[in-house]
Amino acid sequence: MSLRIVVCVKYVPDATGDRHFAEDLTLDRDDVDGLLSELDEYAVEQALQIAEECRRGDDEAEITVLTVGPEDAKDALRKALSMGADKAVHVEDDDLHGTDALGTSLVLARAVEKTGYDLVICGMASTDGTMGVLPAILAERLGVPQVTLLSEVSVEDGTVKGRRDGDTATEHLEAALPAVVSVTDQSGEARYPSFKGIMAAKKKPVTSWDLSDLDIEAEEVGLESAWTKVDGAEERPARTAGTIVKDEGEGGKQLAAFLAGQKFI
Repeated sequence: MSLRIVVCVKYVPDATGDRHFAEDLTLDRDDVDGLLSELDEYAVEQALQIAEECRRGDDEAEITVLTVGPEDAKDALRKALSMGADKAVHVEDDDLHGTDALGTSLVLARAVEKTGYDLVICGMASTDGTMGVLPAILAERLGVPQVTLLSEVSVEDGTVKGRRDGDTATEHLEAALPAVVSVTDQSGEARYPSFKGIMAAKKKPVTSWDLSDLDIEAEEVGLESAWTKVDGAEERPARTAGTIVKDEGEGGKQLAAFLAGQKFI
């Protein structure tokens, strides 16, 4: 048995950075550092664990990490490769600028089909958009089952199995391969890349495709074709100085009055 795993990852802006919009109200990526979405690290980790389990049983497994994004998105791929993935695919095209989740799902679906797959693993959401809808849309485009929001996942005898933990119940789910799954941040701590892994990642293959390689027309993606876009934005007001209570014997009363005025008490 040979298991082909594709992990969809996203290059996102650093949440701790100072982010700004460009003139077209998309994120100005030149103005902020980027990195592999933390929630996608859990997807890479689960792919690695599934592949390791296959190899212990004398089966073969190959992990491909896939991203859609600008030139710097290769940094996200290198992080995943240094964790232990085998190869990477980067879809980059100027006409992708401003593409929303629906357009991105089309690009990912075509790339996944071209790569070849048995199992697609995604994070539960991206840390920038936090929509969480892409795994389901991707499964629909591929015409395969989806098993989403899993805190535990495994593959056995051509079936993917997982556990989904809700507020009031736990569900045990399974689907025949090929399938799409997404995993939560409760699925297991992602490993840190070792020095050996970081050095090995530099030699692993990274394939680059554009829209023409995937038979996608520019009119099908991009900001003008997006179903969701930002209509307006304004700078957040500067923080004002807080209220200072000087305790000269009446500090407690002043503090209580302030809290009451703010309806905290």
